[in-house]
Amino acid sequence: MYDRFPRLGLRERLGQQDMSLDIADAYVHSRNAMIEAGVGIGKSFAYLLPGLLINQISRQPVIIATSSIQLSEQIHKDLRFIGSRLGFTSVRSVVGKGMGQYACRYRAAELFNPDDSSSPLSTLIERIMNVEIDERADITGGVSDAVWSNVCVNDCKFERCHYKSTCSFYEMRVKINAGAGDMDFIIVNQDLLIRDLIKKKEGTRGLITERPALIVIDEAHNLEAKVRDARTLEFTFRGSCRMLDDALQILFKQSADPGIMGQFKFVKGCIGNIFKQVEADLLHTAKQDNDRIKVSQITGVPLKRGAQVLKEFSLSLSVLTSRHEREIDNAFEAINGLIGLFDVLAGVEDSYLIWASNTRGESTVSICPKGISQFLKHTLFNGKTPVILTSATMCQGGDTLEEQYSYLTQSLGYKGEYMERQASPFDYDNHTMMYIAKDVPYYNHKNREDYLEAAYKEMLRLCNLTDGRTLVLFSAKEDMKYVHAKLNSGKLAWALHVQREGSSQDGIIAEFRGSKGVLLSTGVFWEGVNIEGSDLSQLIIFRLPFPVPSDPVYEYKASLAGNPLNEVFVPDMLLRLRQGTGRLIRSETDLGVLSILDSRLSAAAGKDYRNKVLEALPFKRVTEDFKVLETFVGEKGIRLNG
Repeated sequence: MYDRFPRLGLRERLGQQDMSLDIADAYVHSRNAMIEAGVGIGKSFAYLLPGLLINQISRQPVIIATSSIQLSEQIHKDLRFIGSRLGFTSVRSVVGKGMGQYACRYRAAELFNPDDSSSPLSTLIERIMNVEIDERADITGGVSDAVWSNVCVNDCKFERCHYKSTCSFYEMRVKINAGAGDMDFIIVNQDLLIRDLIKKKEGTRGLITERPALIVIDEAHNLEAKVRDARTLEFTFRGSCRMLDDALQILFKQSADPGIMGQFKFVKGCIGNIFKQVEADLLHTAKQDNDRIKVSQITGVPLKRGAQVLKEFSLSLSVLTSRHEREIDNAFEAINGLIGLFDVLAGVEDSYLIWASNTRGESTVSICPKGISQFLKHTLFNGKTPVILTSATMCQGGDTLEEQYSYLTQSLGYKGEYMERQASPFDYDNHTMMYIAKDVPYYNHKNREDYLEAAYKEMLRLCNLTDGRTLVLFSAKEDMKYVHAKLNSGKLAWALHVQREGSSQDGIIAEFRGSKGVLLSTGVFWEGVNIEGSDLSQLIIFRLPFPVPSDPVYEYKASLAGNPLNEVFVPDMLLRLRQGTGRLIRSETDLGVLSILDSRLSAAAGKDYRNKVLEALPFKRVTEDFKVLETFVGEKGIRLNG
């Protein structure tokens, strides 16, 4: 097949071919494989090509799981393109996204008010009712999380919903659960794959087809966080009360026992007191909305008695049978979740992590099992279906492949083969320079203002050097807001853009490309963003993306390590840093500057991890001298400055 590439106008890439052969070999020998595929080798083609052959031979679907909607859509396009070029004319494929991405006509109909047509929500409801909007992505210019949360699918009625014939979510769920021979490629996000594994582990019917030929997990460096998210139960005061009301309705219908009302009132009172104490914790400890903080000991709440009452509700629900089976299942699951919360808070259950956050403007308590690696070892890497893990950033330093892949192996409970790393074909030596700002003070909470002021001035100087054309990646939203406010108040020689909540990446990237200005971003922009050419000539990493040490998840991981800095915090930071810096060079002809405004990386700082960072990144021309950087920009100036 690769021999036909030149005739089809496709470029031959040795790394791509090697990766395809490794995947074919893993499938033939029924083994799992871990493969780091550098930026530019074309990894989606590298796994789609053997995937097409494996599907043709086995007549079983190939599952591809990604960590972002953008990548899922891109893989779907790539599959169509390569399939048609190579003569696979009738490839049946589906892209499956999470519930929250789809519009729910049932919920929209419930909220529809013909007398109110002025608010953004009422306009959105009308468009959903008129079948103009099926998914969040259909909304030009984006929509805020707060508005969208009213109308997205959050508890589907499936077969019993009379809107199912025009529902994209229902259609997608039917397709991803198709039997062998009915679907060739099932492209889902990692969250959906993990929920499927959880259901199958619990012995209930899965969400995705039972017998795939192969599972490919792209962007596998995100898998641990995705598993943690999927296995995390979130509780808010309002949500918990709603769950209790649903359960009460079901149980009261069955028993008509008035005594049950008092028991529900008692549990609600317990929940109210729990959240009062959690809100006080958040007020004193959380520095920004997405901070995860420790929950202090809950006092004055009879948690054990509350758990006992909930267990009685659970038992009553478990013996019920009725036409509304899904509602009973949902109520049963919700009550068991609350039992878990009460047990963790009471100290009865210690195999869970617990934290509080201010998610979507509401105090939220989350619990999550500690053992992520054990779960994946038994549900994913169990030898039933070959699993391929791939990403551009999977490895750390080390002499052997086992050492290089060791951080992810331990985090994921991986069992299988390690494949040779396929290096990026791009010419980093001649096309790039890395600049470390040595004079910016170290960041810590006490000198945050001094750091931000100095980093802001350095950022301004760097953006002027490349005449805009700069993507700035922040690891903290608060830092981004501070810099945005400072830039907004001054006169700039270039257009300023900032990532917006709920808006599509594509829209803001198109604006940035059009103006050749500066884009301030965080979160999703560290991954999957592809801006080729001279529109992006500089990438600025505002601060090294270390995880927050007090975050309960990282605190737990650190507690298991002999040397937390070298075994947890540096490896995690390196994975994220490598993803972020991968945004700069996206083609053979791209040129650019990587600037890091974190002087902990300077030679004078003498940090042990400096060499690990320099070894992990492909940028070999490194300077701390602004004049050397200016000379480089001058030499390459035609391309850097358009």
